Amino acid sequence: MSVDYEYVVIGSGPSGTMAAQTLIDAGRHVAMVDVGILGRDYEATLPQGSYEELRRTDPNQYRYLLGDQFESVDWDDIKVGAQLTPARKHLAREVERLIPMISQTFFPMESMAYGGLGSGWGLGAYVYSDQELARAGLSSAAMRSAYQVVCDRVGISAGQDDVSRYVIGHLANTLPPLQMDNSTQQLYKTYQAKRRSLNKRGIYFGNPAMALLSTPFNNRKATRYDDMDFYTDRDRAGYRPWITLNVLREHPNFTYLGGLLALRFYEDETSTFVEVLNVHTNQSRTIKCRVLILAAGVLGSARIVLRSFKKDVRQLSLLCNPYSYLPCLHLRMLGTPLSAQKTSMAQAFMIYDEKNAGNDIVSMAIYTYRSLMLYKIIKEAPLDFSDGLGIFSILQSALMIVGIHHPDAPSPKKYLRLMEKADSPTGDALFAHYELDGTEAKQVAQKERTVRSIFAGLGCYPLRSVRPGFGGSIHYAGSLPFHSSELAGTTSSNGRLHKTRSVFVADGSGFNYLPAKGVTLTLMANAHVTALNALAHE
Repeated sequence: MSVDYEYVVIGSGPSGTMAAQTLIDAGRHVAMVDVGILGRDYEATLPQGSYEELRRTDPNQYRYLLGDQFESVDWDDIKVGAQLTPARKHLAREVERLIPMISQTFFPMESMAYGGLGSGWGLGAYVYSDQELARAGLSSAAMRSAYQVVCDRVGISAGQDDVSRYVIGHLANTLPPLQMDNSTQQLYKTYQAKRRSLNKRGIYFGNPAMALLSTPFNNRKATRYDDMDFYTDRDRAGYRPWITLNVLREHPNFTYLGGLLALRFYEDETSTFVEVLNVHTNQSRTIKCRVLILAAGVLGSARIVLRSFKKDVRQLSLLCNPYSYLPCLHLRMLGTPLSAQKTSMAQAFMIYDEKNAGNDIVSMAIYTYRSLMLYKIIKEAPLDFSDGLGIFSILQSALMIVGIHHPDAPSPKKYLRLMEKADSPTGDALFAHYELDGTEAKQVAQKERTVRSIFAGLGCYPLRSVRPGFGGSIHYAGSLPFHSSELAGTTSSNGRLHKTRSVFVADGSGFNYLPAKGVTLTLMANAHVTALNALAHE
């Protein structure tokens, strides 16, 4: 029997595009099923210039800073995605309608966008250690090789310093590190003066590894240090999955099937069938293929599997990095303006490795605050707007934001289910429950107290902890965990979904443990490995 497509990949995010590229490079025919929502073209309204220059000189700056419809101005309660700028607002469009979530304890961010959540990725590109890979259920040998493949595809800027072993490991061919701004350089000098005692406590500080180009790479330009990273991808200095996707769409072996939401799959002796919903017409159809690659994100793939195994799988597991962010006052910067040239992304990276064992670490990405605009942080302060505006205008150059991520492991209090929802286009909604047990909660609280004391000791004084709720890290995993037995709702070590013949899971759904470092580089590397395993399975 002939098949419509040889390989079908579901999802255009970091995992889906990497898997598709590997399959195309191997000479296979690939179709990608994707909703693929595009944003408004703010690039056309954006003149050349740095953030500071445009704020001073452009009378039409509101168009790209706030949006033509002021869509970036959101005064509701703090929630995941609240910081999205006009050029990124489409990432959350149609999510509540097409893939609704029901939860009182878990507040994730999902996307139906072209390029997935990778279109808003913070560009941190971190490897997992061999210990972390083993706990996650990933082959260290295969992943080391895959990390290098992805690095050579996307370009990673990184330093050689105290955090290098945590952030780039054995990676070769990295680009020079990005420049730190003057506030972060000052903090780094303070760290260097206390380095020996801090290292004994498991505290390490250095350059982040970033998929943001410090030098030109693969026909992409280096960052301009114009602090416009949240508003434009014009020079493609920061890697986005759509960059790869646009190239793939020029290949004769690749077919992009946009406007389609994957619902479920089933198999016969020779083929796999995927039921999809046209999100514009609400009509469904079936696509036939030989091999199916699920890369719809941890929550998206969970929905598909729960629908496909409705009788056999009622509940799936869930992992998510507990996350908070800590606004701090860097007192040495009071009255000193920030560097005119800087990126908007993480300026530095810190590791808290309590036992100096390379495992169960806490990671901290350090940002200085300017281009997201003051009103976005004023609304989170216990002040009225007029008082907050005056105070934060004075303090802005001294503000540092520390994003704190903790590792996560499975527990019975973290799970996903599918519920009926008559007014949803799919007839259902994903229910999530996420709760730390007593021991986990105590560990998170204790480590955050340590983090606060570390920054205070560096002259960077914490104001208050902001907790956007579980799911706010936007780092998810573990819904279809790796398992040695052929159990429905789990994944084999090579990425094949158990109880299927030729369905593979290329996103983070299989991970049995979620380290504290950013997950995106590992998602892309795992997708490459899974695609290779699918090829070997032929």
